Amino acid sequence: MAEIVNLRRMKKQRARDAAAQAAAENRARHGRTGAEKAAERLERARATRAHEGNRKDLTPTQP
Repeated sequence: MAEIVNLRRMKKQRARDAAAQAAAENRARHGRTGAEKAAERLERARATRAHEGNRKDLTPTQP
């Protein structure tokens, strides 16, 4: 004899499995490692310091 299953539960489980599969694909496609994120933050900070270091002082001088 066949196993009796609750169709509502099976439908919800299938939807959860599909969502988990989509999430795994998105993580693989768009995810970055912590080291990559840290390297980008350091590079951005270095570029900002270099840019700010080359700014001219535009404050008016007092005679």
